[in-house]
Amino acid sequence: MADLIMPKLGESIMEAKILRWLKKEGDSVALDEAVLEIATDKVDSEVPSPFAGTLTKILFPEGETVEIGKAIAIIESGATSNTVTTPPVATPVEVPATTVANLTITQNTTSTPAPSNADSNRFYSPLVLNIAKEEKISMSELEAIPGTGGGGRVTKKDILSFVANRGNAPVATTPVVEATFAPAVSTPVASVSVTNEAPKSAPANTYGGNVEIIEMDRMRKLIAEHMVKSVQTSPHVTSYVEADVTNIVQWREKWKGKFKQKEGENLTFTPIFIEAIIKAIKDFPNINCSLDGDKIILKKDINIGMAAALPTGNLIVPVIKNADQLNMLGLAKKVNDLANRARSNKLTPDDITGGTYTITNVGTFGNVMGTPIINQPQVAIMAVGAIRKKPVVVETAEGDFIGIRHMMFLSHSYDHRIVDGALGGMFVRKVADYLEQFDVNREI
Repeated sequence: MADLIMPKLGESIMEAKILRWLKKEGDSVALDEAVLEIATDKVDSEVPSPFAGTLTKILFPEGETVEIGKAIAIIESGATSNTVTTPPVATPVEVPATTVANLTITQNTTSTPAPSNADSNRFYSPLVLNIAKEEKISMSELEAIPGTGGGGRVTKKDILSFVANRGNAPVATTPVVEATFAPAVSTPVASVSVTNEAPKSAPANTYGGNVEIIEMDRMRKLIAEHMVKSVQTSPHVTSYVEADVTNIVQWREKWKGKFKQKEGENLTFTPIFIEAIIKAIKDFPNINCSLDGDKIILKKDINIGMAAALPTGNLIVPVIKNADQLNMLGLAKKVNDLANRARSNKLTPDDITGGTYTITNVGTFGNVMGTPIINQPQVAIMAVGAIRKKPVVVETAEGDFIGIRHMMFLSHSYDHRIVDGALGGMFVRKVADYLEQFDVNREI
């Protein structure tokens, strides 16, 4: 018998809700076949079985919220009498699986353990790991094998094909990974837990007049809970700056046609705004942090979240990891990729975790400015407003004159527990400075 474990879908995700069992007790289960659907903060996923057998016991009903690492079902496998406990990779609905963390394997055997998933961003079944160990395949070699399974996973056929042709390829010098297996440990992080409980509404008998009662969907409940917790956690302060973005408007007008023709994608303002934020974070690194009690967790990586509105009206925040390592072209392509996959419900759990600072474009809806709510556990968020032509005073060496310029408001909300007005105000001013100093002669 083997336990099917609730998988971990991100560093800050500590629980998931069981949406639907795709198999019932007594059903046979094939290797990698989806057994149930689960839901975390904004992402629905399927959980495949890491082994073949019969589903003998369902431990939690539909609708139950279960902690990461807990057994959720028992699968009887006829292949072995050993007990195997492994959290399978969770594959988002209509999305290939990409990452899994804290894999735990417990075997009643004294044989040498196979290479581990612990240091990999890719999931490997116990069978593949055992073959890798027996054939002395290093983890680096295993990572390089193209997978033909669901979500690009390496199957038995893939690894045996690699073994058969191994002599025809250079042998990697990386030593074979010999990792010991231990129970997954959940590390406390400075985050706001999100539950599936909806905010309490007024009793039904208080409704009056001609009304329609609409039940919140699951994502809206999660967003509502997350926003309430953020305001309760962080004392919000917002600073505003108006920036002259005429140079940016002119530069984009010059390049957007060429970019569309060459890359087949639109050149939006978002990557330009993100580039300015990245530069300002390097000037004021204390804005790129989180708070854990009385400890300031300064983040060395700059991972920019970009709030995106979904066709349903809900909101999701995909993250550009290591955004400071991308040039303008890289940022533009990454922004378009995440935005397109958000609209088509194809983001993975990894796409929405790990953000260190967030930008939201309220100008998309014609709004001049806004007061955004911090995306916990971050300590700041910036809203950019609509770009509007306005008559403004232009200062030149020959004197001042009235000119028509493209102006935009920046709204910077920050956690006053850790970010004082000086830092919050200087940061948004610096972002505006970088936008106003944009070089119209640069190339993309």
